[in-house]
Amino acid sequence: MSGSNRDGLRGRNGAWAGRRHRGATDERTRTADERRLPLRTMLLVLLLVPSAALVGLWGLATYELGSEYRVQAAQHDLKTTVGPRNAALFNALQRERRLTQEALAAPEAPRTALVGQRAATDRALRAFEPLASADTSDGQQGLAAAISRTVRVTGRLAQERRAVDAGTADEERAFTYYTEAVEAGTEVFAAISRGADGEVTGLSQVLFDLNGAVDMINREDAVLARSWPSGRLSDEDRDLVTDAVGTHEYLLESRVAPNLNAEETRLYTAMTRSEEWRARAELEERLQASGGGGVELSPARAREWRASADASIARLEELIGVHSQVSNAAGAAGVQQLKLYLYSIAALGLFAVVMVVLMTWRLTTLLRRRVLAVHGQAQDLGQRLPQVVARLVQGENVDVDAEVPELSPAADEFGELSRALNLAGRTAVHTAVRQAEQHRGFERLLQRIARRTQLLIGLQLKKLDELERRHEDPRLLEDLFDLDHLTARLRRYEENLVILAGGQPRRRWRKPVPLLDVLRAAQGEVQDYRRIEIDVEGRPWISERAVGPLIHILAELMENATAFSKPPAPVEVKAAPVSRGVVVEMEDRGLGMAAEQYEAVNALMQAPPQMDVMTRADDVRLGLYVVARLSAGLGLQVELRPSAFGGTRVIVLVPQDLVAERPRSVPDAAGGPTPEDAGTPLPPPRRHAGPRPADGSDDLPVRSRGQAMADVAAPAPAPTGPPAPRTGPVPLPRRTRQANLVAELRAPAPQDAPDPQTPSSAPTRSGATIGAFQRQSRKNRAGARPSAPGTDQSEPPTREDRG
Repeated sequence: MSGSNRDGLRGRNGAWAGRRHRGATDERTRTADERRLPLRTMLLVLLLVPSAALVGLWGLATYELGSEYRVQAAQHDLKTTVGPRNAALFNALQRERRLTQEALAAPEAPRTALVGQRAATDRALRAFEPLASADTSDGQQGLAAAISRTVRVTGRLAQERRAVDAGTADEERAFTYYTEAVEAGTEVFAAISRGADGEVTGLSQVLFDLNGAVDMINREDAVLARSWPSGRLSDEDRDLVTDAVGTHEYLLESRVAPNLNAEETRLYTAMTRSEEWRARAELEERLQASGGGGVELSPARAREWRASADASIARLEELIGVHSQVSNAAGAAGVQQLKLYLYSIAALGLFAVVMVVLMTWRLTTLLRRRVLAVHGQAQDLGQRLPQVVARLVQGENVDVDAEVPELSPAADEFGELSRALNLAGRTAVHTAVRQAEQHRGFERLLQRIARRTQLLIGLQLKKLDELERRHEDPRLLEDLFDLDHLTARLRRYEENLVILAGGQPRRRWRKPVPLLDVLRAAQGEVQDYRRIEIDVEGRPWISERAVGPLIHILAELMENATAFSKPPAPVEVKAAPVSRGVVVEMEDRGLGMAAEQYEAVNALMQAPPQMDVMTRADDVRLGLYVVARLSAGLGLQVELRPSAFGGTRVIVLVPQDLVAERPRSVPDAAGGPTPEDAGTPLPPPRRHAGPRPADGSDDLPVRSRGQAMADVAAPAPAPTGPPAPRTGPVPLPRRTRQANLVAELRAPAPQDAPDPQTPSSAPTRSGATIGAFQRQSRKNRAGARPSAPGTDQSEPPTREDRG
């Protein structure tokens, strides 16, 4: 593989790898852009997520506190409801147990007290039984089971009573049943003493211990009640009494007394120091101190016991009542305090949530406003900079302080960002102003250099004109004409440079010019002009203000057509009037362009960009930029299309306001060739005394060039002697092939060759004929027009007038 092929392959692989890398980068950028959230969404997330979390925490805390309040309130209600009813049933069962034991121990004794107690027990039981269906879901743990067990045990109360009345139940059975029922009530006390409030639970525990002490004394009383009639306490009963005494002493001394308040302690002390309490305690000590074989009981001791036991139980019930009030008050205070705490926490939490939400909303709103302000500043800067650049491109003077005033933002992060944006904007505008000034300075320098070059070119053209007038050597004239043609093309290139640098050509015309002359002037500025075929329908004229730019535009398009089509393929140029003006169609037979290239060029013609000659130095389409600039200035419509020959077809529409009427002072035959001249390839244009462009400047010399040799009339034999004097215009000279060559240089004429004197239709022209044509043309025109040069604007534009 050759080096160039390898380099091309590496270039294509590198380009493909670069496109793949750019594609991957663009894909990652698009993916990242898709994952980015808008600012409003992010601020809403910052607002809603903490607010929702705070609301959730507030709701959870309120719910937990409300649940605790509901539980404590339910437990307090159950305690105040269940406690008194259970205490009534508890005490009633204990008294009925003692009376039942007395009745079974002395069957002959009246049972009036037992019957009355049974009625009281039934009332207490009827009040307690509805508690079994009460809602205890939020109550103390085990309360429902204890109530259910109490109701279930007391459900056998009627059966046990009948057994007692029938005599089928002895003392032991009755004692066991009533003790079981009392223990069920004790379990209810134990259940309601357990609660969510620690303080109330402690007080309830003291109440439970007090009821336990009462139970022990009543149990002791029941055991003794069945022993008084017999006068003897058995060892088993003595053990029961001993256990009951030890239990209630432990409960009172170890668990109740240390946990009483001042008032309760006073009552407790008064109770334990009373005569009845001491008498009962002494009797219990004597019963415990007796040996085995039983204890003798006398009726006196029975009466003493009865009085002391009833008084002790009464004092204990008084202490229980006072402590119940303290416990209930503490429970109610705890529930009320919890309720107040719940309402306070809920209200403060709600207030805090609302304040946090409002503050977060306010802060996010302020943050969004600050961000939007910075964003607006950036957008304003982004819109202002192109406008400033556009104004600078248009040549306006821009004040940096007026366009981007210096800000004094707040001393925070957004202020620093605003200050940075302001500094960046001022720096960008200042840089743009400096670049614009440098660019304008460079353009002015470029225009000045181009103008001076044009001055030198004008002087060169003037000098060439003088040399052409002075010399008649055919070879020298041919060289001078070629140099003259190159100089005219050089002047057009210099005008291109002036146009691209923002200037305007200085050549002007004072009167309209025929379109044919405009086309021939443009043709004369093309290097390969002989391939251009011109065909004009009718005799349209072009307004004087459009002559110079139109010549320049057509010359650029013609040279482009000849440069991109292979010789000797012709370039056809046709012009004809249309409803909206005059159309010039130019068609070559080159390679053409791709469809996207046509679109790009036509877009360039519709909206020519502001050229920067320093950045377009390597662009091969500089001529198209010149065409676009001049067309936009005149209002011409230029469009490129594919040609049927494979090349490019250019359509130039000259609007009606640039089309002029033929001046009345110009004869119908003036200003253009005969119809048979149309479409004939032209040699380099020759000089003649004609109109001059109204430049209005002194730095560029004006020149006038003659029409092409295609305008020469039919050739005639060359004269053999001196011309006879004539009074009228002398006819133009006619060409004779090899007439001015020496005999050694003349080629022998073939047998069937035409006469040397016969005119030839070949496109070449001898220097002698050209020189003779020049001289005779000047003489005839000088004799026919006494007016000064430049007054007859019917003449075609000369070469120096071509752009």
